[in-house]
Amino acid sequence: MQTLKHYSIIALLCLFFSCNVSPKPIDYGSDGCHFCKMTIVDKIHAAEVVTKKGKVYKFDATECMVNFLDEFDTSEIALYLSNNYSEPEALIDATQATFLISENIPSPMGAYLSAFENLSDAKATQAEKGGTIYTWDELLTHLNR
Repeated sequence: MQTLKHYSIIALLCLFFSCNVSPKPIDYGSDGCHFCKMTIVDKIHAAEVVTKKGKVYKFDATECMVNFLDEFDTSEIALYLSNNYSEPEALIDATQATFLISENIPSPMGAYLSAFENLSDAKATQAEKGGTIYTWDELLTHLNR
């Protein structure tokens, strides 16, 4: 009976650790975009989705992540992440980010879309590069027209 108890504890620990809901580093130049299948090389426009079960989907651009949402049960998603334009390779919470669409900042799939951790950084870049600022919800509406 004691052995069964130990196996139960080990099984529960394995289950707990196998469902780790957290971002995974993007291996630039090796990882492929789940949506468009391109190799992810751009360190300022990549994105990730992490499900409630811990499965990670990587994208070469935030616009690919948004397009992916049309074919996925979004109730299963725990994290939406985008690279921070101001800090390449740093993933930020896309639902809290500020987005800038500027034709002076090309992104991998041609949406000219960049994510910023805060509004002040987005406005500073907008003043220099032009474009329109969006919240996450506004961006989803804009891209799904």
